[in-house]
Amino acid sequence: MKHMNSEVKEERTSNKKRIDLFLVHIVLIAAFLNLFKIWTDEYANAYYTAAVKSMLQSFHNFFYASFDPGGYVTIDKPPVVFWIQTISAKIFGFHGWSVILPQALAGIGSVLLLYVLVKRTFGVWAGRFAALAMALTPIVPAVSRTNNIDSMLVFTLLVATWMLFRAVRTAKFGWVLAAFAMIGVAFNMKMLQAYMVLPAFYVFYVVATKITWKKKIAFLTTATALMLAVSVSWAVVVDSTSADKRPYMGSSQTNSVLELAFGYNGINRLTGNTSVMGSSHKQSAQTEQQTASSETKQNSNSSADSSQSSNQRKSSSSQKMQAPGGGNQNGMFNTGNPGPFRLFQKGLSDQISWLLPFVIFSIVGLFAGVKFKGPYTTKQKESLFWLAWLLPVAVFFSIAGFFHQYYLIMLAPPIAAFAGAGAVALWSMYKQHNGWKSRLLPSGILTTAALQVYIMSPYVSSIGVAPIAGVGALGVILALVLAVRKQRENSLTNYLGAAAMVVLLAMPAYWGMTPIIYGGNSMLPSAGPDSSNGMGGPPSTATNSQQSGFNGMQPPGSSSSNSSSNNQMQPPSGSSNGGQMPGGSSNNGQMQMPGGSSNNSQMPNSFSSKSSSSKRKSGGMNAEVNQKLLNYLTKNNTGEKYLFATTDSTSAAPYIIKTGKPVMAMGGFSGSDPILTVSKLKAMIKKGEVKYFYLSGMGKGGQSDVITWIKENSKEIPSSKWQSTSSSAQQGPFGNGTLYEITLK
Repeated sequence: MKHMNSEVKEERTSNKKRIDLFLVHIVLIAAFLNLFKIWTDEYANAYYTAAVKSMLQSFHNFFYASFDPGGYVTIDKPPVVFWIQTISAKIFGFHGWSVILPQALAGIGSVLLLYVLVKRTFGVWAGRFAALAMALTPIVPAVSRTNNIDSMLVFTLLVATWMLFRAVRTAKFGWVLAAFAMIGVAFNMKMLQAYMVLPAFYVFYVVATKITWKKKIAFLTTATALMLAVSVSWAVVVDSTSADKRPYMGSSQTNSVLELAFGYNGINRLTGNTSVMGSSHKQSAQTEQQTASSETKQNSNSSADSSQSSNQRKSSSSQKMQAPGGGNQNGMFNTGNPGPFRLFQKGLSDQISWLLPFVIFSIVGLFAGVKFKGPYTTKQKESLFWLAWLLPVAVFFSIAGFFHQYYLIMLAPPIAAFAGAGAVALWSMYKQHNGWKSRLLPSGILTTAALQVYIMSPYVSSIGVAPIAGVGALGVILALVLAVRKQRENSLTNYLGAAAMVVLLAMPAYWGMTPIIYGGNSMLPSAGPDSSNGMGGPPSTATNSQQSGFNGMQPPGSSSSNSSSNNQMQPPSGSSNGGQMPGGSSNNGQMQMPGGSSNNSQMPNSFSSKSSSSKRKSGGMNAEVNQKLLNYLTKNNTGEKYLFATTDSTSAAPYIIKTGKPVMAMGGFSGSDPILTVSKLKAMIKKGEVKYFYLSGMGKGGQSDVITWIKENSKEIPSSKWQSTSSSAQQGPFGNGTLYEITLK
């Protein structure tokens, strides 16, 4: 007996030391999808990249995650991910790729963690397939190739999951505390989104631990208290600091982190009620991306528009944009209509849902025969954990009023885990002739192939008929052969099962490569043949290839003759209402761009998805600076703290990145934060802190009085002194602006 035990121990030690070559290849695939060509993205998401540039300059900026080097306003998220990005930039130098690198590595790390989590309970092949499914889920590499937060958030939550599983295995309370504390750290990455996994943590710990109910309640209460303490630690420090000694909390209306967490970045995402009051002005969180989603919709119908009358074209230029998931077919930012089948609608399904039917059949197989009162096996307990992660998050995205496509990465871990565990479980049931259970595998293959054909069908003009027909035909054939095949124990059956898995992963793999093939959008990352425009919908039919994306939105102070009436967005005036852009009025639910009443606030006609240079400036905002404007401002600076002031971060970000000098975004990210008052601005001008103001029509919502005062008390600088006139110059994202100078005695 001792000899046998010693042999078992030796075998386990040998297995631990053995390298899993399948996993090595999966990690290499993930590394390619997440890392290849990130060095071509010069600005990444310019809003966050500018913050890293500012945070490199002082600990004050670093701690508060200041958007600008002057410490005027913060970015609209907590600081932890940006601390990591700043450290990366400090080590490797300030580049687009150095701020993307932490997220890319986190994407790879998530693949490895999922392998470890699934393999221990469900077996090595389940772990391999789960890791591969995670690596190939299109939205995972699409997000990981940017400096957005979500990839790091998911990695952190998977670390917390590993700690929780270890807590249950070892029966050590310290690991429970560590797991919930890690969720608190995740809260300081993206606030309430981190709490979406809490149902899974509570349910799993209650079901999986063999201790008394009294201890369960006590342990979970203590762990939750620690999580909350970690969650609000940074917020309490910031909110308790005098407002004149720190930056304004960007995108909040009361200069509060907690208000930002539970309002703009919290409950309002679910309700879609993104209009909140602050300083007697209403502000809309829907300007979080400041990209013209209606521009893509107009471009997609440009062929039809060309045959319409001039009046019809003008009507289409101001077409109504419903609230997220509203009457518009694709919803705001292409997130579809709320409802139980929202994740199967175009715009979302091609980001995350490729394997959902297979996952549903896997869930049925994994829970087959489970009794409510137990007892439960380890496999059933962990399956319950992944189900308690999957369902609440899926429900949220099915009913939420406002979110972006790349938030769907939150669904990737449970989908991948069920795909891996389910593949092994369904294969075992199929081989064992377990009645109706044996039909789950071919049924899952058939329905999944059918969904993938549906997902790809709107993209036939981009990818052709062959891959769509191939997936459909092979899926049907393999499912039918497996369903009717009697000899299930021979090698041919094994090959058929493996072939079916390859077919189901082929198109997700291609979709995951699209940000590399077609270029990505760092502000609104998504996957698909139109990944460069960041909208994740079917490809545009516009004849002008330069209209395919939001990359290269133009710098202030540049002239362009490419504007057309088709692209004009009608700027509102007055107060915002409901789901409208800041500073504008709603007209029967019509979504309008912010910024006064000037008809010159046009969207540029030259949204270039690829830069002509080797470096891709895909910041989603202004991708370049106007050098003539920069030269003028630098030459005429007489010691002012700020190079210039502008309404919002869109115009400010590229100048901060380029120069590292303070540029004031008077209204924060969207231009509608109630930061400045006329009296405060007068005091700043008298102190010699700022004298130049670039106004382009953006962000009137919370700054109307300030902007009016600037125009009435300033000297307009002739455009010939600072405005670029070269043929390659690009227009500002919301039309040409005006440069003003104010000096007060």
